[in-house]
Amino acid sequence: MFFDPLYLLMVLPALGLSLWASFKTKSAFNKYSKVLSMRGLSGAQAARQLLNYAGISDVKIVQTSGMLSDHYNPTNKTLALSENVYRSSSVAAIGVACHEAGHAIQHAEGYGPLWLRSILVPTANIGSSVGYIVMLVGLFMASQNMVLVGAILFSAVLAFQVVTLPVEFDASARAKRLAVEQGIVTAQERRGVDRVLNAAALTYVAAAVSTLMTLLYFLLRAGLLGGRDD
Repeated sequence: MFFDPLYLLMVLPALGLSLWASFKTKSAFNKYSKVLSMRGLSGAQAARQLLNYAGISDVKIVQTSGMLSDHYNPTNKTLALSENVYRSSSVAAIGVACHEAGHAIQHAEGYGPLWLRSILVPTANIGSSVGYIVMLVGLFMASQNMVLVGAILFSAVLAFQVVTLPVEFDASARAKRLAVEQGIVTAQERRGVDRVLNAAALTYVAAAVSTLMTLLYFLLRAGLLGGRDD
């Protein structure tokens, strides 16, 4: 498969985009991790300030392990920040922390795409773990039906990733705006926040593109799109 010209044309460039987006995110985070904010709030303090501004008092902010493992869990209303974000007062840490606080605000406001993404999580998990394998086996067995079943399962991953895009973009937009409005960062420091969050947003776009290209590859190679491939 890795020597298939169609695979090289469709999937490898998308995977390359994902790797590049990941590199850009880590590079931007590392750069602005060295730039301390003038006000000196830690990531945890910045997130708490935004939650307080939004009148949210039932969300816990905890420290978690792992590099850029920051996330908001709407199930138990926990905002988990990695060590490099939780304790740091860098522009990068504040940007990430405010972004996650943006998700908590979305949840409190009943933001539609966040609700839809939560519903899609179980099917996306099944699709990511089973769908690709079923498509691959179906392709080797020359079974269009099996590839189609795998594609349907795998499409749940794409649906989840597409719905994730407005969720992430909106959280970043909230973070950028509120961090300045609430005096957490200056207008000049916001440029660093923008670069970190814009780079992170690119990873979600790249993931969706990679999934789409993978799905199309299997459908084309199985002859389910564009006529049967003999």
